[in-house]
Amino acid sequence: MPTFRRVTEDDFPLLAQWLSRPHVARWWNHEFTAEAVARDFGASARGEEPSEDFLALEDGAAFGLLQRARWHDYPEYVTELAPYWPVPVEAVTVDYLIGEPQMVGHGLGTRMLAAFTADTWRAYPDASCIVVPVAAGNVASWRALEKAGFRRVADAHLTPDNPIDPTDHVVMSIDRPSA
Repeated sequence: MPTFRRVTEDDFPLLAQWLSRPHVARWWNHEFTAEAVARDFGASARGEEPSEDFLALEDGAAFGLLQRARWHDYPEYVTELAPYWPVPVEAVTVDYLIGEPQMVGHGLGTRMLAAFTADTWRAYPDASCIVVPVAAGNVASWRALEKAGFRRVADAHLTPDNPIDPTDHVVMSIDRPSA
């Protein structure tokens, strides 16, 4: 079962390495210089913004990155998604990657997402659901969400992370289990 710990500034070189890998860069399209990683992950690592960044670990070894935030802490994203899916006030979102290429394609992403979903219910007791838009072309990503219990709730036209992609997105969601 994957475990999670908060990203610290000591993890930035690892994040830069992962962001530079072709299988990650294809979908994340993120700068991976030391300065860019510090700029984009520093505030979260220091607790200066509402989002949270975590490393995913298997047997103590880091293999992935997860980000978690309340949707309404980022109103510009709520506004963009609202025409396609009404984002509940207490909804949370996650983003994720598997940085180690040898760990892709073996079901680890699904296990990571299922474990992080359970962690999210504990960390956010008032969260009603987790809503995740995924580029429609990133089939492996939204299939991992499906296998982790998420369902497709909408199709949307959203700004893609990678400008080479069309605006087509699949919106996936999972509701908090009833007690």
